[in-house]
Amino acid sequence: MTIYIDHQFHYETENLVRLFFPNDKLTVTKEMPQEKTLPFISALLSRKDGIAEINVTVETESRFSEGSKSLKSDNEKDIERAIAVCLYEQLVKVTGRYQPWGILTGVRPIKLFRRLAESGGREFAEAYFKNELLVSDEKTRLASVTEGYEKKILALSVPKSFSLYVSIPFCPSRCSYCSFVSQSVESAKKLIAPYFELLCREIEYTAKITAECGLRLESVYIGGGTPTTLDAVQLRVLTDTISSCFDMSTCREFTVEAGRPDTITEDKLRAILDGGADRISINPQTLNDAVLKVIGRKHDSAQTLNAYGLAREAGFKHINMDLIAGLPTETVESFVSTLDDICSLSPESITVHTLAMKRSSHLTMQGRMIDTDTEVPAARMLRYCEKKLTSENYHPYYLYRQTRMEGNLENVGWSKEGYDGLYNVFVMDETHTIIGCGAGAVTKLKKPCSEELERIFNYKYPYEYINGFDEMLKRKERVREYYEELAEYLSEICM
Repeated sequence: MTIYIDHQFHYETENLVRLFFPNDKLTVTKEMPQEKTLPFISALLSRKDGIAEINVTVETESRFSEGSKSLKSDNEKDIERAIAVCLYEQLVKVTGRYQPWGILTGVRPIKLFRRLAESGGREFAEAYFKNELLVSDEKTRLASVTEGYEKKILALSVPKSFSLYVSIPFCPSRCSYCSFVSQSVESAKKLIAPYFELLCREIEYTAKITAECGLRLESVYIGGGTPTTLDAVQLRVLTDTISSCFDMSTCREFTVEAGRPDTITEDKLRAILDGGADRISINPQTLNDAVLKVIGRKHDSAQTLNAYGLAREAGFKHINMDLIAGLPTETVESFVSTLDDICSLSPESITVHTLAMKRSSHLTMQGRMIDTDTEVPAARMLRYCEKKLTSENYHPYYLYRQTRMEGNLENVGWSKEGYDGLYNVFVMDETHTIIGCGAGAVTKLKKPCSEELERIFNYKYPYEYINGFDEMLKRKERVREYYEELAEYLSEICM
């Protein structure tokens, strides 16, 4: 597909087109081609005497649509939105498909909703989502409810708050949809011991810096990968290292992502609990054994139920479970069965992801055009989730989106009252500083009361991390420098 664009809003235009043609290779040109190759899209903008003239055409082998808008404004955001709306309208006419999130392509719609609500009130934000951004009534309502719960969590953070992320980039096997930096235990077994030793050293070093900076720890998240690929002794050392090196008196939540049920054992659970973690995530993704095989999981549904039972017996008071809507060969009926069975276990929180097909995953998303009167199965799955989970007294406490999501949908965290996943909200909202340790981790230094972020990247792969460990420690010194530079600013806003 070729897109002819003669304005500066390339990013938004390209992302909007990808919602309707997710599998087409897009070629962007700044010059009108002499011969058009279909499908072909042009998005043109001209300005004169304060008037912005917009003209959009969308042409496929079987359909053609053209639209235009005139806008009296010099505001770049207004012009960008007008181009997006005009393009969206033509894409809908040609494909017969509406997008549940309208022209929104960003990953943080709740953050946008909150800004609108703070400036004009909740009713204004809802109206803007529906009328100006063309978001459906269903998703507008979901955004509004979720933002209300997120707001309570954000209020817990103070200017010198931070959260800690620890990366364990190993898995028993690689799921076919996965795009995270992780390696199978079989291929990286020799790296685990040296990686683990250095990781603990980085955690100790990081704790000293945060203490010297006077930062307040709000939450800890050990993720990956699958942290429970470590043995019980390593898990005990890891959690003890965190608990002994950091001031845990202010820590509100300590999560370990167990992830794969086939890695969970009684001794590992005891090590995690004794080390201070109070929240664990067991991620079945589905309870359909046939689908588990398709996606490359090496466990069955019985192992999931057994792992859940072990976690309860060990004494965990907050268990989260992850599901994925839209997995290959999963039907709406089997997804409904999975959710019903998960609800019968009554975990404190349930995160429902929509399948997102990344280029680096093993699966290849198969292209299809959605008819006017149909929708992807994942949309029906999520609709059932909202109905079922609400009836079971769960509420949506955080929401985010990814590129190439099935049906252009969303990921939602649902929880019972008092069991919201705090780290999930802090990291997605970019509320405060997130300090990352381990391969692939990213430290995000957040200037309070602003949108300013500075990133410090750790090496991506375990072997790079091991070989370049001294460089990792040097990079961490930037945390100290950053807060020294902010000292005067922080003293003023903390008064």
